[in-house]
Parts: sequence; C-alpha cells; structure tokens
Amino acid sequence: MTLAVPPSTPGSPSELPGDPAVEQAVDRLRGEYAGRIRPQLVVRVVRDCRRDLGGSPVGAMPELVERLARVRLGRHIA
Repeated sequence: MTLAVPPSTPGSPSELPGDPAVEQAVDRLRGEYAGRIRPQLVVRVVRDCRRDLGGSPVGAMPELVERLARVRLGRHIA
C-alpha cells in the first residue's frame, strides 16, 4: 500500500509554519474557542492532529485536521 502523504516526523514541513491545513484550522478554531481555550493549546492540538494524520490524502487534510482538532479540543472544555 502506498500512502498519499508520507507520515510526518518532528521537524518535517507539516510541523513548520506555512502548512495550509494547520494555518486554516488554527485560524478557525482560535475564533471558535476564544475565551474558552488558550490559543497556544489550539495550535498544539492542531499540529498534533496534522502529525497524526500524516498518511492521509493531501486534498482531505484541511478538513480532517480541523475535524480531529475540534473533537480533541472539545475534551478540554469543562
């Protein structure tokens, strides 16, 4: 089986600024969770989600990252 995107490793391009999937998700989720979750936590969770989804198809990455991050961030709201 061939992966659409090789799994990312620490320091890989998907972990660095400029990844559209990360930037778009962070922008939307910061606004959505403003006042309830620290912005730094949003960034960390989104980056972790992007790393965890490293083998997913490139075209689906923005939506998958945001959905997974939203689920994980929901766990931080009491």
